[in-house]
Amino acid sequence: MRIDFIKKREKSSTNFENQSSVSDFILLGLPIQPEQQGAFFTLFLGMYLTTVLGNLLILLLIRLDSCLHTPMYFFLSHLALTDVSFSSVTAPRMLMDMQTNHKSIPFMGCISQMYFYMLFAGVDCFLLAVMAYDRYMAISHPLHYTTIIREELCVLLVSGSWLCSAAHALLHTLLLEQLMTTENQSSVSEFLLLGLPIQPEQQGAFFTFFLGMYLTTVLGNLLIILLIRLDSRLHTPMYFFLSHLAFTDVSLSSVTAPRMLMDMQTQHKSIPYVGCISQIYFYILFAGVDSFLLSVMAYDRYVAICRPLHYTTIMREELCVLLVAGCWFLACAHALVHTLLLAQLSFCADNTIPHYFCALTALLKLTCSDTSLNELVIFTETGMFFILSVSAILGSYIRIGATILKVPSTKGICKVFSTCGSHLSVVFLYYGTLAIVYLLPSANSSKIKDVIASVMYTVVTPMLNPFIYSLRNRDMKSALGILHRRGIAFFK
Repeated sequence: MRIDFIKKREKSSTNFENQSSVSDFILLGLPIQPEQQGAFFTLFLGMYLTTVLGNLLILLLIRLDSCLHTPMYFFLSHLALTDVSFSSVTAPRMLMDMQTNHKSIPFMGCISQMYFYMLFAGVDCFLLAVMAYDRYMAISHPLHYTTIIREELCVLLVSGSWLCSAAHALLHTLLLEQLMTTENQSSVSEFLLLGLPIQPEQQGAFFTFFLGMYLTTVLGNLLIILLIRLDSRLHTPMYFFLSHLAFTDVSLSSVTAPRMLMDMQTQHKSIPYVGCISQIYFYILFAGVDSFLLSVMAYDRYVAICRPLHYTTIMREELCVLLVAGCWFLACAHALVHTLLLAQLSFCADNTIPHYFCALTALLKLTCSDTSLNELVIFTETGMFFILSVSAILGSYIRIGATILKVPSTKGICKVFSTCGSHLSVVFLYYGTLAIVYLLPSANSSKIKDVIASVMYTVVTPMLNPFIYSLRNRDMKSALGILHRRGIAFFK
């Protein structure tokens, strides 16, 4: 085994495209004698099964018993899910290695295991801190407990735990991936962003224009979150999903817009290698969450219109939280796959990116490595998510249209089609521009068209969402009026 390992190492070191001097690693496992393998395998298998079944039982009990629908058990359910995930990152591999002689793990598998290990370990730590704060409020401030530990705060704390852990795990994974290379991943330590294709004398006007759009995006979406939090009438599944969409739109726009605005005002347009990779990760993450949330919101509208009598029983709080958590988890895994595959590529002489941010397709054109695997993943995995999301949205709206047409009510038809038309306009704007950039062949699209399409879904679409989804809504207008009257009364 040792000789084979050395041969692999010598062979891979002669391959310029391979980023690491080894293609896999050997896991020595636990320091136990061969004759003790069976006993320890049985012991650890029992411990792992107890962990999985015990925590899944906790999740089931909390979901079924309405008496347990409290903040403490809400945090406990997430802790149970994280414990199952954390244990599943290492235990199955350890048990398999104890029963087989094949103890090697691929380079990508090792990096992925490190990422998810740190991700779930971080979420575990943050959730324990959140649960301690919850117990402090319940015991030290019992009279204010229900007003402080509200549903919105609970969701925000859990989402923050996942987001901070994802960023923490990504940082260490990228730094580790750089250390595990025999040669520098890139002959360049930074990239040069050319920015938008505008004339120097037009910089001031475009800076003001895009700054206004970015501020409108941030303030408009934060206003949505504030209104939903303050008005109890908006504590429904539809507005719960809308608040997460608003948060994601702010985050997606903030990944690229501030950097673009800064580059328009300064001559320092370079971005470090790690900063570029990190920007790609968070861009793919928030874009993925946006896509999944649009599908979830379409399903919510389908249930509300096509099955109104069963709406409250289907769209329960637990299902809403599970759908949002699933959106974040899938988007996180989706972003990690593309980021790790990109981080393995070598970048030689050219470090100029004809874009205003580190776009995945732009970096693939600069690399001197083989990008066939990256392109395959983009067209398969990304294409699959694209088709499933669009199919879910179109399927929901087709069913809505078919249901409404059965009811001879002109007012109802106009109202529903108006709502669906607004949603579909954003869906086609968002997915259409994504398709132009990622799914159409590069030979058929110019660099300027790619940049314009990117501006549409990173700047324009997040700005329009508050108007299309909310500010035209009667309930949101009513909540805005109440907030306005409260503000006037406060300053009098």
